[in-house]
Amino acid sequence: MAKTRFAYFCQSCGHESAKWLGKCPSCSQWNTFVEEVIEKDNKSIPNWKTASTTLQRANKPVKVADITFKEEHRLLTPDNEFNRVLGGGIVAGSLVLIGGEPGIGKSTLMLQLALNMPGIKVLYVSGEESEHQIKMRAERLVSVSSGQLVVGSQKAEMGQGCFILTETSTQNIFKQIEELEPDLVVIDSIQTLHSAHIESTPGSVSQVRECTAELLRFAKESSTPVFLIGHITKDGMIAGPKILEHMVDTVLQFEGDRHHVYRILRTVKNRFGSASELGIYEMLGEGLREVSNPSEILLSQRDEPLSGITISTTLEGMRPMMIETQALVSPSPYGTPQRTATGFDTRRMSMLLAVLEKRCGFNLGAKDVFLNITGGIRVEDPAIDLGLAAAIISSHQDIPIPFKTCFAGEIGLSGEIRAVNRVEQRIAEAQKLGFEQIFISKYNLPSGGHDKKGIDLSRYKIDIKVVSRIEEVFEILFG
Repeated sequence: MAKTRFAYFCQSCGHESAKWLGKCPSCSQWNTFVEEVIEKDNKSIPNWKTASTTLQRANKPVKVADITFKEEHRLLTPDNEFNRVLGGGIVAGSLVLIGGEPGIGKSTLMLQLALNMPGIKVLYVSGEESEHQIKMRAERLVSVSSGQLVVGSQKAEMGQGCFILTETSTQNIFKQIEELEPDLVVIDSIQTLHSAHIESTPGSVSQVRECTAELLRFAKESSTPVFLIGHITKDGMIAGPKILEHMVDTVLQFEGDRHHVYRILRTVKNRFGSASELGIYEMLGEGLREVSNPSEILLSQRDEPLSGITISTTLEGMRPMMIETQALVSPSPYGTPQRTATGFDTRRMSMLLAVLEKRCGFNLGAKDVFLNITGGIRVEDPAIDLGLAAAIISSHQDIPIPFKTCFAGEIGLSGEIRAVNRVEQRIAEAQKLGFEQIFISKYNLPSGGHDKKGIDLSRYKIDIKVVSRIEEVFEILFG
């Protein structure tokens, strides 16, 4: 009989302690430690197979120069947004974690992906819903990735390679995997699985960690990609995906507001691609529709010019986007002025207000200032500084800025307009959407009207305003 070991785990961050603690030293949360009983049989091998191939194989150190590199084959999905956030497709043997709050649409996204994989055998393992519930959801889902509804015989053919398994035991799941031999495995969700090698309740930190470790070994040894769905609750009472980020290859965060139709799939960690990519979906009754041009939903339609509204260019990974930045400046009825920003860093907003007061002479100390990034997204790109400053002054002076004008520039503490990266993509995106004028930094053009890569910017039809200080921008806009 193996020795029983007791341990205490923080249910918020997964920190392990030998004794109970009132305050977690890792996440500083109170009363989150729970005792768990861990019992392992030394004779059994906690693996996805009875005889693990890792025990039969002895790896030896190899020189870096002697390692042969082979280009990894990626499995492309019909969803272009999903391919983008994964870095170009699904890598064989990869373990991908999709996290998000309950009800945001994670199960809908993965079931829609499983139903629309032609020629691929997909095993969808559900520990939360029955087969009838998944069947009802699958009937509602249609192929919306191309913007066309699937009806008739095409709808009957959809999902022929998708197999549903309602099981929570990892041992039974691996037994069905050996019989079916799927090309892709989806686990919904990792908090519902339990392993016989750990004597604790499903959803506990030790169970989540052990089940993920078994799925990781299966993915690497069989070269089968595995997708894990993980829940995040606001109170942090159950073990969320945060404790798994170091174990998986890719972490995707599914964000959005239930009261809005748009969802954002953001890459947090990716060992096979960029960790700053973004995918945008629209939640419909028939499923999730990918948004190929996010600038269309981030720009509102206006019938007449309004003050305090500007258009800025930003980059999310390799994708340029045009976003609408709004500002409202009004006299403060209270003694202390309010500073509120939605989708933007409040501390950076305070810096921009200080620069406008010090360098441009605008009296904003007794004014309430409210900033908003439309579309419900959060932007950290400093290239929107110039657009936000122009929106603040436009609202302060109550002078609207022309429709077809956009901005791309970072503002320094001395009032200079600093250069931004990949300015050519920003200009091309503005020209494609029909903008007539764009403000950029003079330091993006060192000499002769060429940028640092030697590309002639005169080939663009859009009017490029090159400025070096914020005073020049206000003189051109407001006279």
